[in-house]
This record gives sequence, structure tokens and C-alpha cells, in this order.
Amino acid sequence: MLELIGNDGPALHSAREAGPRAAASLASMVGTLFGPVTGAAASGYCGPERRRSASLAQRCMGHMLDEVDYGMLLLAQDGHLLHANKAARRDLDAQHPLQLLGRELRPRLDADGVALREAVGQAARRGLRRLLKLGDAAQRCSVAVVPLGLGGASGEQAVLLMLGKRSMCEELSVEGFARSHGLTLAETQVLKGLCGGLPPQDIAGRNGVALSTVRTQIGSIRAKTGAGSIRALVQMVAQLPPMVGMLQAGGQALAS
Repeated sequence: MLELIGNDGPALHSAREAGPRAAASLASMVGTLFGPVTGAAASGYCGPERRRSASLAQRCMGHMLDEVDYGMLLLAQDGHLLHANKAARRDLDAQHPLQLLGRELRPRLDADGVALREAVGQAARRGLRRLLKLGDAAQRCSVAVVPLGLGGASGEQAVLLMLGKRSMCEELSVEGFARSHGLTLAETQVLKGLCGGLPPQDIAGRNGVALSTVRTQIGSIRAKTGAGSIRALVQMVAQLPPMVGMLQAGGQALAS
């Protein structure tokens, strides 16, 4: 099972104290939505829900969550992992304030561990929602803690952690947008810079071209996309539906 622990070591909740029946019961209910659970819970539960092949709707639910461009971690009230979508597995890298160590979700900072344990506990026990800011100034990240009452005779609760984006526009989404509007490679690099918050002069320095060249490229990008301003252009990219999963799978960019 996965336990939420701080750097000082104590677990948020011990699954051994909660007992295997509670974990199995909650895993069973989650299985009706997602099919067989993943992660630590999967290794300890061998009931009929695990042995029965998932329905089409169950399999599609897991794939649907993988297409959402926000990291989502589903935890039981004792802290062990029930499901993590593709974006969550991607986001929990060496720079993220949270890290997966085997079966443990560990905040890198002690102060974050205290805040996260409190938020998850209140979500499970009292149904309270929280928005946390984790990490230091260089690697700051928002995490929404959302209670999920799954019902059932024993009143099991689950907690959803939604990871905030660390950049306004994902690079693959920018590339998909650029391809769908026929931007050149140079224009795509300019668009990436604009979506990253860089002013034209910094983009010119990074790309090794004159500022006038970048301004011409911005004008061409706006003409091809119909954006009335740089701000409107960045907003168009930021408002795209999730495209990362499709592009990583080698799919074609969406047409405009």
C-alpha cells in the first residue's frame, strides 16, 4: 500500500491499523469505476473484482483519465494509492514537491508533509476541501485535496489529489497547436517562448536572431491563427483541450 508520510517518517494513517478489509472494500468500489486498481492496492487484493475482466466502460474510464492533462492521484482514507493517471505519473519527477518512493507519497519538505497530512485527514474525516501550495519558490506547485464519498455500508472515503500545472501551456500542446495552424519550425519556437512568458527581445536572444525577425514571426503567427494580440494568442493555447496524451501516442494534431 502507499502511505503518505513526511520527511520525519510517521505515516499519515497506517493501513495495518485500518485492516485489509477496509482497503479491499474501497478497492472493490473503485474497481467498478476504473476496473482493477493500480499501484500498491493491486498487490494485496485478489477478490472477484480483480479476477473478472473489466467492462468496456471501466476500461474507457481509465483511458479517459489518462487523457486529462492534470495529474490525479486517488487515495484511500488510510493513505494508500488506488489510482494514478498518466499525467500524475509524468508530473511526479525529480523537481516536483511530491515524490513517489516505492509505495510512499513523500513531500520533499517537512512543512509540506504536515500540511498535506492535515488536509488529507480532514478530507477523509470531515469532507473538507483544501488548496495547498507545496514546494519552495523555485518549484512551487498547487495541489487540490478533494474528498470523495464513495458510499457503501462501511462509509469508506477516498481522497482525490489534483496536481496543478507548473507551466501555462504544455510543450506538446503548443506543438500540436502550431502544426494545426501551419506554423513553421521557427514560428513554433517563438510561440513556445511567448507561451513561456518570455518577451520578444528574450526570444530573439535565445533563438539567436534579430528582434525585428521575431516581431515579423509574431505577426505571421497572429495572421495564421487569427489572434488579435500576443495575449489572445497565448490564451488560445492555454484554453486548448488536453492534447498531450494524443500527441505522445503519435496522433495527428487537431485541425483548427
